[in-house]
Amino acid sequence: MSIRSGLFKLLGLCLLAGVLVAGIIFPVAGAAGVISNQASETVESMSSDLADEPPPLVTTITDRDGNPISTLYKQYRIPTASNEISDAMKWAIISVEDRRFYDHPGVDWKGTLRAAISNTSGGDTQGASTLTQQYVKNYLINVIYREDPLGQQKAQEVSIARKLKEARIAIQLETKMPKEEILTGYLNVVEFSRQISGVGAAANAYFDTTAAELTVSQSALLAAMVNNPAVLDPWNNPEEATERRNFVFDKMVENRKLSAEDAERLKEEPLGVVPGGPNKPPANCIGAGPEYGFFCQYVEDYLLDLGMDKDDLYTGGYTIRTTMDPEATHAAKAAAEAEVAKEEPNVANTLSLVKPGKDRHEVVALAANRDYGTDKDAGQTTYGLPHEVFNVTGAGSSYKIFTAATAMEQRKYGIFDTVPVPGFHTSQVFNGGGDHCPTRPSGIKAYCVQNAGEYGGSMSLQDALAQSPNTTFVILEEKTGMGPVVEMASRLGLRKTMASNFANGEEPVPDHEDPRYSMTQTEFHGPGGVFEAGAGFFTLGASPVSNLEMANVAATIMSGGVWCPPTPILEVINRGGNEFPVEEKSCEQVVPEKLADTLAVGLSKDVDPGGTAAAAASGAGWERPMIGKTGTTQFQGSAAFIGATPQLAGSAMVFRPDRPYGGLIDGGPGNVRASAGSTGNMFGGKTPARTWFRAMNPIMEGLPVEPLPEPSPEYS
Repeated sequence: MSIRSGLFKLLGLCLLAGVLVAGIIFPVAGAAGVISNQASETVESMSSDLADEPPPLVTTITDRDGNPISTLYKQYRIPTASNEISDAMKWAIISVEDRRFYDHPGVDWKGTLRAAISNTSGGDTQGASTLTQQYVKNYLINVIYREDPLGQQKAQEVSIARKLKEARIAIQLETKMPKEEILTGYLNVVEFSRQISGVGAAANAYFDTTAAELTVSQSALLAAMVNNPAVLDPWNNPEEATERRNFVFDKMVENRKLSAEDAERLKEEPLGVVPGGPNKPPANCIGAGPEYGFFCQYVEDYLLDLGMDKDDLYTGGYTIRTTMDPEATHAAKAAAEAEVAKEEPNVANTLSLVKPGKDRHEVVALAANRDYGTDKDAGQTTYGLPHEVFNVTGAGSSYKIFTAATAMEQRKYGIFDTVPVPGFHTSQVFNGGGDHCPTRPSGIKAYCVQNAGEYGGSMSLQDALAQSPNTTFVILEEKTGMGPVVEMASRLGLRKTMASNFANGEEPVPDHEDPRYSMTQTEFHGPGGVFEAGAGFFTLGASPVSNLEMANVAATIMSGGVWCPPTPILEVINRGGNEFPVEEKSCEQVVPEKLADTLAVGLSKDVDPGGTAAAAASGAGWERPMIGKTGTTQFQGSAAFIGATPQLAGSAMVFRPDRPYGGLIDGGPGNVRASAGSTGNMFGGKTPARTWFRAMNPIMEGLPVEPLPEPSPEYS
């Protein structure tokens, strides 16, 4: 290089340094002034953002006793105070990233000029960013703009404007925050590999230790990684990680924080990370494991349905104490698996348990024979089998509860009144029957139905609920009108089910006098959509349903007709230790208490001799007073049993979750399978009832035997 060109380059560097300093300290005329003004327009808001926008934290979900069952997060971070970080870690990061950290005001002028000279003269590219500036950049990337790729790009673009803004914020932070607080803040937001952020999480994930216990060697590796976390991942690229770690040792020697002898010795040590990958919890409900995963998923779905933002749920650092009873969940899981093997293809056996009450309906357990997880070959699934509405489920004759309740409410029948039980019935109201049904003069097929067994010509409504003749409840449905029956299903508990079945997601409460509910019209508009008048089969429970909501129906009946949302939440505590308000739906008195109590008595004979669940109850040695109702869909493709004691309600449902659809074969406990044909031999009194009793016996053990309510003459 000639002397003249060297002088010109030196002059250019001086001018560049002047622009940098001037742009940071105050606006000036010309191009540099324009750049500085643009940067200063946002510096105040950015510095405020750094103070007001907290970093993403891990949300923890616990059981009812406060024992953690899962974590939700987007960045795995363990907040760590300054006195919880080892001196070795602090000096390792200072030595390699910002040796003069304790001497500069946020911007290292000497380092800036050195980097400018090196970069301009063709030497090694140097960033010259202080830890304070890196704190700003990391906060913008990992906190402020973590969901904004464009913002992240701008926060790390190579431009004078970006550097000026970053430097101005850094200087401002240094006037507001002590050095130790800045260093701690940086170490809490800096990014490592694999969704690991902050030194607290990194210490646990990489070395199974705490930030306070980090050794010099461990600290050097973590300090090395911040330079390029993905490239320096110690499991994927151990050689590059080792080389950079050893470079940190050298920098610590230069900074007189490590002796040369110790540095050379430490360079011979292995990286020392935990084998196989980072020690960190899963970032979603997979972490709850095969047994608790379904409950965790319901907690997430429930909060999102209430309007909670998913990003907030996964980053807010909440502690969510749930209503889950681990012992009841274990019993429910064991019962579901004992009846249907978890690996059994195309068979899901589920059990949902809800605690009745007049002010809350707490979900106690959600279980399935299948494990919650992502290994499909092992029969695992992440679908919410016990609580979601699936188009392959059906509660069958359990829906007769709604028809009976409607007939009682309209005073058409009391629970002990005699109802007709013909062997075959052709409806004069409903249309849309099959080929075996007669054709009306209009050319439309009438709806017709027959019973699955032999009955006398009549029986009490109570006996009809226990023995479940189909013709009886279609006749009752004609007398009450379709609309009120569907409305009753929604009122007693099938809120999400009704909205989901009929498309538009609304849940109106229809007026009994509304002409839309006329039983003679050709169609009726129910909650969420349109029912053809031919849908006389509604009382036979052929439509999709949530198993959890069926359990909540039983809870509503046992709560004196008070519906409450099936809640999985006891309390939500925010990162500051304060209770976070969860705005749940209010409980409602959906039917008169006397009606609910009388209906409970009406449902009490299903476990007695002649009842559809009698064999399962007898086999389990069941002796407590309870309500119960079985149900089976046509072709035996799904079946259910809902039941309740005064202390606990539940619904068990077995169905085929995968294509092809067809029937189910019950060969006894542990021998249930999907049939090869379109039909099977499954009934609600078989697998579902056995599952219910198998779980409820150990759960109820030790609890007092409580009687059912007394029937009211008004509805008898």
